[in-house]
Amino acid sequence: MRAKEGMSGVEAPAVSVVIPVYRDEAALGRLLSGLSGLLPRPREILVADGGASGRCRTLCRRYGAIYLSSFPCRGLQLNTGARRASGEVLWFLHADATLPEDPLSAIGAALAKDACGGFFRFRFDGSRPWPAPLLERMVEFRVRSGGIPYGDQGLFMTRDAYWRSGGYPPWPLFEEVPLVRNLRTLAPFVALEEAIGVDPRRWERDGWWRRSLANRWLATKFWLGIPPGTLSERYRIPEKQHGTKREESQ
Repeated sequence: MRAKEGMSGVEAPAVSVVIPVYRDEAALGRLLSGLSGLLPRPREILVADGGASGRCRTLCRRYGAIYLSSFPCRGLQLNTGARRASGEVLWFLHADATLPEDPLSAIGAALAKDACGGFFRFRFDGSRPWPAPLLERMVEFRVRSGGIPYGDQGLFMTRDAYWRSGGYPPWPLFEEVPLVRNLRTLAPFVALEEAIGVDPRRWERDGWWRRSLANRWLATKFWLGIPPGTLSERYRIPEKQHGTKREESQ
């Protein structure tokens, strides 16, 4: 069953939105409000909460989202939502994402061209100091030259392709890597021109270049074979020094 046409006139598919969250209810509220204003709306919104939060439950009731309790591990939370989803398309969003104008039509147009899924362009929200556009171009070059787009780019795919690719592994970091690799063996996994807004708070807090270099160093360690669980524990140390945790925005 397909949804009605979006603002662009392109028929939008029946989309299940899956949002992992861990104690970031303010951002989640903004995202749920944005999703509720889409025309057409997603078939359903599933929030996989790793923090056993009463505020998260309240937000889900307010916006008609399905609340799911999960162990606080992003890969597990994403799979919890995917198992419960009923839409023909799965769209995975971080809680602090900002939506483009007509995302469901963009997803529908990509899938109509025989793609199995894809991802949105990376763009920082808010104020844009000079490093922001340069870092955006670097991310775009990396993913368009065969690199793995990460979860903050709003990965989407058909439900069939998701399960044929094995779904997300139960990892706290880099859970996108094996999934996207496997999806690319099935059919095109495409880059959209539309942009997802990415919250710049960690770059602003840590320094734009310092944060980006730290992320690249973490990725290098992953590619060298250090397990995601080990990397996650090391990554949390500087986060906790600032009074935050890695999973807050998921």
